[in-house]
Amino acid sequence: MALLQNMISIIGENWLLLLVGQYPNGPLGGIAATMILSVLGIALAFPLSVLMALARISPWPALRWPVTAIVYLVRGVPLLLIILWVYFLLPLLIGQSIPGFVTMLVTLVIYEGAFLSEVVRAGITALPKGQMDAARALGHSHLGAMRYVILPQALFNMIPSIISQFVSTIKETTLGYIINVPELTFAAGQINNRLLTKPFEVYFILAGAYFVVCWTLTGVANLLERRIAARRAGILNGGAEAAGLAAASAGVSRV
Repeated sequence: MALLQNMISIIGENWLLLLVGQYPNGPLGGIAATMILSVLGIALAFPLSVLMALARISPWPALRWPVTAIVYLVRGVPLLLIILWVYFLLPLLIGQSIPGFVTMLVTLVIYEGAFLSEVVRAGITALPKGQMDAARALGHSHLGAMRYVILPQALFNMIPSIISQFVSTIKETTLGYIINVPELTFAAGQINNRLLTKPFEVYFILAGAYFVVCWTLTGVANLLERRIAARRAGILNGGAEAAGLAAASAGVSRV
């Protein structure tokens, strides 16, 4: 009971810091910064991931091989190492210091772009091969078939996976703590440094906040996945019924 009272007291005294950090007297932080960083990371990584996926399945080796190498490299390296690479390399390339928020955002775009590219590639390759053949037979080029026929179907089917990757991105933003990005974990660290005697309560609150956000989004992803599966089943059943009616009418015409 004392533990619960301590947690309620900590939340009551520090809820604003957990929610928006030191804003408006300082940079925006807390849950707000975590969600903004995650949304921007996924939003900017998604177009990059589509281009990378198209390059990986393209018939041109000059595109396919370099992008495949990049994807394997990024997916095979810890996110922490990529953060450090961007943190030290990006200022050297542009000649000026970069805020921690921008550093973390660039890192997430690179990292999530590589992971999402595999999601996009899987969604495209999961479609029947006849889709591409039919589009090419109608006169579309390879890129035209991808744009007008393949991608609209694949992207719709990938929505649950994209939301799941968004959940992973929220958890990955915690590593921004090491470069002083004022996200939720950083705010919890500030509270812990001020209290000193209640680290378990502070970080239990932090874990609970991440759990609630991620559990909610995972539930949304599962709901969307069930709806997409039901729509697929309806389309398949409709196609089977249409085929049955066509066969029956063909049989009648023969008689």
